[in-house]
Amino acid sequence: MRRLAILLLAVLCPLLAATNALAHKVNIFAYVEDGTVYTESYFPDGRKVQGGTVEVYDAAGKKLVSGTTNENGEFNFPLPKKEDLTIVIIASMGHKNTFVLKREEME
Repeated sequence: MRRLAILLLAVLCPLLAATNALAHKVNIFAYVEDGTVYTESYFPDGRKVQGGTVEVYDAAGKKLVSGTTNENGEFNFPLPKKEDLTIVIIASMGHKNTFVLKREEME
């Protein structure tokens, strides 16, 4: 029984690790200027994320803002709080990524 468990682990571990390698990649970047948060989302090949969902969470995990990227992969919103914000991009076909906008970058 123990050998079977070791064999299963030996087979499953590389498969689970490969899942991350096969995940779809998308990039999001954000910055603050004059009280507005500007986000830009794009794929590794440079294509802009059009119609992607952007969600913004505070440090406690409460959703503060959500919206949709435009044809240039941009979504902007008024700065809701001066604390670390987690900004999530959800694009087509399972593409998803996060960006943490630090409080220090909001000054």
